[in-house]
Amino acid sequence: MDHHTKTNIKHILVANRGEIAVRIIKTARLMKIKTVAIKTAIEPTAMYLSLADDIFDNTEDLSEIPVFLDIEKLISIALKTGADSVHPGYGFLAESAYFAQKCIDNKIIYIGPSPDAIYKMGNKTIARRLALKNGIPMAMGSEGNISNDEEAVKIAEKIGYPVIIKAASGGGGRGMRIVRKAEEMERMFVIASKEAEKAFNDPSVFIEKYIENPKHIEFQILGDTRGNIIHLGERECSIQRKHQKLLEEAPSCALDNNLRKKMGNMAVQIAKTVNYYSAGTVEFLLDSDKNFYFMEMNTRIQVEHPVTEIVTGIDLIEQQIRIANGESLKLKQEDVKLKGWAIECRINAENVQAGFAPDPGKIEKISMPSDPYIRVDTGIQAGSSVLSQYDSMIAKLIVSGKNRKEAIKNCKMALDKVWIKGTKTTLPFFRLLVRNQKFQDGTFTTAFIEKDLDKYYFNSEYEEMLAAWFATKLFVEENLEANSINVDFENSKEMSPWLMNKRLNQF
Repeated sequence: MDHHTKTNIKHILVANRGEIAVRIIKTARLMKIKTVAIKTAIEPTAMYLSLADDIFDNTEDLSEIPVFLDIEKLISIALKTGADSVHPGYGFLAESAYFAQKCIDNKIIYIGPSPDAIYKMGNKTIARRLALKNGIPMAMGSEGNISNDEEAVKIAEKIGYPVIIKAASGGGGRGMRIVRKAEEMERMFVIASKEAEKAFNDPSVFIEKYIENPKHIEFQILGDTRGNIIHLGERECSIQRKHQKLLEEAPSCALDNNLRKKMGNMAVQIAKTVNYYSAGTVEFLLDSDKNFYFMEMNTRIQVEHPVTEIVTGIDLIEQQIRIANGESLKLKQEDVKLKGWAIECRINAENVQAGFAPDPGKIEKISMPSDPYIRVDTGIQAGSSVLSQYDSMIAKLIVSGKNRKEAIKNCKMALDKVWIKGTKTTLPFFRLLVRNQKFQDGTFTTAFIEKDLDKYYFNSEYEEMLAAWFATKLFVEENLEANSINVDFENSKEMSPWLMNKRLNQF
């Protein structure tokens, strides 16, 4: 990676917090670009503040709206601190065309796509129309928004049940309802539009055929301001719960080179319909017959971008900054080679037994492994708190291997070495997941957690016992290793945590 070219961007306001703020600051440093971070009253000692060059003290501001959602405030901070550019990270404002436009109006470089591209792709109905017009395969559905449940029933009868109602401005699983028969339509229509109104200030919804048990595959896009657009291969995001992703990997074992090329070309084609530049993600559903359907485009950097960085060797934040700076892409499609395999576990402060309910609190201890095949992206250190006002992310554990089998093996070892004290976390879930046969053979779909895993983790109150078991296992392994005695725990039927958990569940 060449981090040494001179840029016009000299001072970035990082309009975000947590691990993504840390991530942006790290790359900016390598590029010798200064950063300014925002200090808030509820997180005055956050880790990201210690890495930035400048800090804007916003601790006096006690308004209801968090500063990271306050567009006017962020613009005024950028102007006050002399930042020449803004990076929104991911989250709500990263997909606000209005925010991007306000930056441009104030002569601040917005590190992201054009307001026009954000608007068109952010509105799922417009995005669908563009895809239809350009011959992109899509699940059948309504031409545009639908105004009432009678209209929805008519369309559903034409395309066949089940159907899914989706918020036109939506994302993150809000404003979505699956309808399996006409009698449910009225109720689901009302729920979906109310939810959409609440989450996105826009009650409009559309309807499309619901594809049962698909895989969720997304393609990473990079485009410059001169019309060059390439893709960096795919990510497998099917391990999700209520449309929230929990684990992602790159590449996906569902794609061969042929299908990868076909889907990748479609992804690039979609990006071209809005003259897309910066980093973006095109999301597809892949059915069991390997037919794929365009779902949506995310016009920002994604939480799961590290797995792509690992298999391509490309720093996506660096690319975003260079593109915002007006540089042209140095990469051509044929330069992109996928090497090895990467898996990302989103370790959140959540109580798995209580249906992944957030479990905010103070992180007393956090110990992450540092093996060569591991990358940890986090904004949390011992003493940090996971706050109920923000998302519950503690860290992203990103593990690589030369192929999927090795990546999974490394992932098992890495997960067993993570130690977090202070809140409940999603670690027990991941430790069971990577040992699950269906996960290991790659045949899982988006229905996997609801269908195949429920019975294993919702009814186990033995998290403490399991944690102790893992600690013991690790202690024994390390001591045996030190004395070079070889015991194969993984294949010993006696001690597998998978069996152990099953056994505990019989009580």
